[in-house]
Amino acid sequence: MEFTKLDLVSIEKPMTTAYITHHEFVQHDMGYGHPECPDRLLAISQAMTKTGLLPQLREMQATPASVEQLQRVHGHDYIQAIHNYAPESGIVALDPDTSMCPATLSAALHAAGALVLATDKVLAGEIERAFCAVRPPGHHATPNAAMGFCFFNNVAVGAAHALVAHGLQRVAILDFDVHHGNGTQDIFSNDQRVLFCSTHQHPHYPFTGVPIDKEHIINTPLADGAGSREFRQAVETVWLPALDRFKPELIYFSAGFDAHIEDPLSMLNFVDEDYPWVTQQIVQWAKQHCSGRVISTLEGGYALQALGRSVALHVRALLEG
Repeated sequence: MEFTKLDLVSIEKPMTTAYITHHEFVQHDMGYGHPECPDRLLAISQAMTKTGLLPQLREMQATPASVEQLQRVHGHDYIQAIHNYAPESGIVALDPDTSMCPATLSAALHAAGALVLATDKVLAGEIERAFCAVRPPGHHATPNAAMGFCFFNNVAVGAAHALVAHGLQRVAILDFDVHHGNGTQDIFSNDQRVLFCSTHQHPHYPFTGVPIDKEHIINTPLADGAGSREFRQAVETVWLPALDRFKPELIYFSAGFDAHIEDPLSMLNFVDEDYPWVTQQIVQWAKQHCSGRVISTLEGGYALQALGRSVALHVRALLEG
């Protein structure tokens, strides 16, 4: 059977989901044995290739965030300090967990810039959704401090860009990393335009994340050993009702995959299937209420095989909606 040109157009699925990354991300290296290592992105790339997902996505190269974009969530002096700490050789430790090599500054700028690019493309209607395969992660970075492997708060830079540059009134950040996104909470603690919802192991690094008396900050701590049942219950009974009340115009995932049962930094018991499940729940909500607009960015995840599998399932769920 031969297809006419019209037939081919009618069956072709539009590339509505972007995959945003940059070669600088694998150059960032905090030293031998560090769990937040370049192999994380290599594992994801291999899984994306193996599953045949990449040809179905619109691949984009991240661009660096500007000082103006960073200053929406970070102090000027802090941004200057990160530039000043950047070494020409060797490794400089900012704290026991967080270090800079010569490639770190560029990687961190491009990681934050990936969220700006994704936000621009989604709000321009060029794509519906995006996954930002970035390093270093960002959700622990506070307005004036690097910590927990993070330098700039990538998802916060993206959310602030949506509010300031695009004039949105309400955005949501949903964080399912095993560690509480303390930096994201700090940045938006007094900004009721941003709904922040987090599930995380507690007590656990950074030892924050208890429920607080703010309607737009919703922490759901999970005890050691919690798994799929507790996570899914939190999404169904806490996250989805919060989205219904808040009515965001755009949703971001802080997508950490370190709550996985195989992860060495976790005592939670999530499994592969939890990640496409939560993605589907949120995408379906977004399709009904905010034109399907969802942007996801990589946070944690340190069991390489589990990370690759879980990200591929998450991205497939973003793509297929």
